[in-house]
Formats: sequence, C-alpha cells, structure tokens
Amino acid sequence: MAFDKLLTPKQVAERLNISELTLANSRCNGTGIMINFVRVSSKAIRYKESDLKAFIEANTFSHNGKVKIREDVL
Repeated sequence: MAFDKLLTPKQVAERLNISELTLANSRCNGTGIMINFVRVSSKAIRYKESDLKAFIEANTFSHNGKVKIREDVL
C-alpha cells in the first residue's frame, strides 16, 4: 500500500503562494482555504499531496469564469 507524500504547512503555503498563517486560520475557523489535514501530533500538521492537488483542480477556472470540468468525473 502506497501512501501520499505528507507536506508541511510551510510547503503548502509556498506552493499556493500564501502565508502559513492563512492556512492556520483556515484550519481553526473552518473557512477560506479548505484542504483536509492530518494532525500527526499536538503540534505537527501535515497535508496529503493528493488533497492539495484536488484543491487546486477544484479551484481552477478557465478564462470565462467557469469551473474546469474533469473528464474522469463525468
């Protein structure tokens, strides 16, 4: 069984070009950037790479403002 690569909040923030604080606020408030996360310990948070990719795909829009439709979902 293969597991997803786990990313730190810093890595996710860098890939999305946002601050780590924005991710932390989203986790605490349940609003904003909604990406599932893994609580490894009381202080360690990780994000599955597949969840980050899914978030990016779900929030990718074409020039006309319509959501990009994935062929494999139809």
